[in-house]
Amino acid sequence: MSETRRLLEAATALSYILREGGVPHAFYGNLLTAVLSNAPQAHEIFCIVEYGHTHPFRRVRDALADNTDFTTINSPWTNRLHATYRRLIPSIDIEILAAGESGPRHLDNMTVMKLQGVPFLAISEFIRAKLKTWIIRGSEGDAQDITYVLSRYWNRVDINRIPEQDMGVFVAGNSAVAPAWTAIRRKYGMH
Repeated sequence: MSETRRLLEAATALSYILREGGVPHAFYGNLLTAVLSNAPQAHEIFCIVEYGHTHPFRRVRDALADNTDFTTINSPWTNRLHATYRRLIPSIDIEILAAGESGPRHLDNMTVMKLQGVPFLAISEFIRAKLKTWIIRGSEGDAQDITYVLSRYWNRVDINRIPEQDMGVFVAGNSAVAPAWTAIRRKYGMH
C-alpha cells in the first residue's frame, strides 16, 4: 500500500469521527499535493480543527475518547496535539492544528474542498498556509508544494487570501512559479 493511500485511510477515519461529532475540520500537508498529482508518496498530514465552545484540542480528544483506532498525545508545553491512527502498521501520526492559528479561522464551503471524500483546505487556503510555513522554515518541500499547486491551479486562487509581500519573497526565490503568480495578478487587474 502506498504511503499516500495509508495517509488517506487515516484521514478518512479521523474525518468520519470528527464529522459524527460535529467538529468542523480540514486536512492539510503534502498529502494534498500527492492526491492532486496521484503521487504514491506523501509524508505530511495535519488536521485543522475549528474552535467551538471549547478548544479544538479538547474537541478532538472528546471525539476520539472511546475510539480504539486512535490515541491522542497532548504536549501542553509545546501546545501540540497528535492523533495516532493505530489500525495500520506503522501507525500514522496526524498533528491537530487550531483553525485561525493555522489555516483559516472558519472552515466552510469557501475554505474547504473535498477530494476522494476527505475535506482538505481549498487551493487558496492551502497556498496561504504553506506560504506561512515556508516563510518561517524555508523548507524545500513546502516550496515544491506551493509551486506545484500554484502552477497547476492558479485560476482557482483568490489573490485576496494570499499575503502579497510573502508571495513576492517566495517568487523571488522560486522563479518557476513567477508565470502563475503573474497570471493571477493579471486576472485581478494588478499588473
